Amino acid sequence: MSFRQLSPPLPIHVADRAKGQAMAVIDYGPEFDLLWVVAMDEGGEIWCVPNPQVRMQANWSLGRSRAPTPGLGKLAPVPSVG
Repeated sequence: MSFRQLSPPLPIHVADRAKGQAMAVIDYGPEFDLLWVVAMDEGGEIWCVPNPQVRMQANWSLGRSRAPTPGLGKLAPVPSVG
């Protein structure tokens, strides 16, 4: 298990929730999603959010739009090899 504090925190959007600040990342290894420790902007709750539910907030100067990502929170199928 690995715990990494983020300094500075990253502004993110949690699918089906709201905006928040990611303060840390927890990695339990290859069999698990990363968990983001997020302080929500509204209400101040702190949640551990699985990686597929986390997106960076919109940033006009970096070209990230506010348009929702199709299939947000859903993993793409893994292509078969061979």
